Amino acid sequence: MMRFGWDGFVWHLGALAVVAFGFFGSAEASSRPQPRPEAQETPPAAAPAAQRPVARPATAPKTVPEVSVVPTRLAVTHSLRPMARPKGFTRKIASSTPKPATSGRRGRICGVNEIKGQAISPIPGKISGCGISSPVRVTEVSGIKLSQSAVMDCTTAKALNKWVRDGVFPAVGRMGGGPTSLRVVAHYACRTRNNRRGAKISEHGKGRAIDIAGIRLKNGSELSVLRGWRDPAQGKALKKMHKAACGPFGTVLGPNADKYHQDHFHFDTARYRSGSYCR
Repeated sequence: MMRFGWDGFVWHLGALAVVAFGFFGSAEASSRPQPRPEAQETPPAAAPAAQRPVARPATAPKTVPEVSVVPTRLAVTHSLRPMARPKGFTRKIASSTPKPATSGRRGRICGVNEIKGQAISPIPGKISGCGISSPVRVTEVSGIKLSQSAVMDCTTAKALNKWVRDGVFPAVGRMGGGPTSLRVVAHYACRTRNNRRGAKISEHGKGRAIDIAGIRLKNGSELSVLRGWRDPAQGKALKKMHKAACGPFGTVLGPNADKYHQDHFHFDTARYRSGSYCR
């Protein structure tokens, strides 16, 4: 066995210390975390050319082929527009609506120019209660002729004239060109009511009544009470003039009254305490 001296031992010990320090020093140095490198901002990578949206190619506008229009009798080249009403249009329409005629004094009776006819001698009654003390024979009222001259008193003649002026003309209006005559089916007659035996004397027997069956129009047509009362077109005018008679006359009867008045209007000037009787 090799022997070392004190010097050799010290030398070996120093060598071992150096080796150990080197080993542990390198291990400690390797176990420490390394500092982070300083971050540097880098611009974002450009997107691949394939991912960018491609601009739409400019295309020329489509042209619509022209369609040739062949005019026909039913085609119009321009849209129709309502024309503005000319000045005075309303006045012209109003003036074209038939109105009661204004009459002079010639042929007038009952002190009213619009009532035409003649005064006649008193009519004595054949039975008690009949007769007219001051009768007139009426041929026209407010320019509207009667189909037959009607005998009555002046009170009834004036009521008839007022009804034609304020009832017939407004109800008929421009229909058929306006009214031209009244179809009279009954006036003075000395008889009982509805010709029933034992009944009271009719107002016809006193010269206070007249029966109208229709209104003749200028175009030749007629507003018939029998045929037109329930007609949608004629009925409206007939009902309007029937209502207008209630006031000038004391009694107004029509198709809704009873079976005796299905074909005519009965008007009379009898007066009642309760006012006019209209049915």
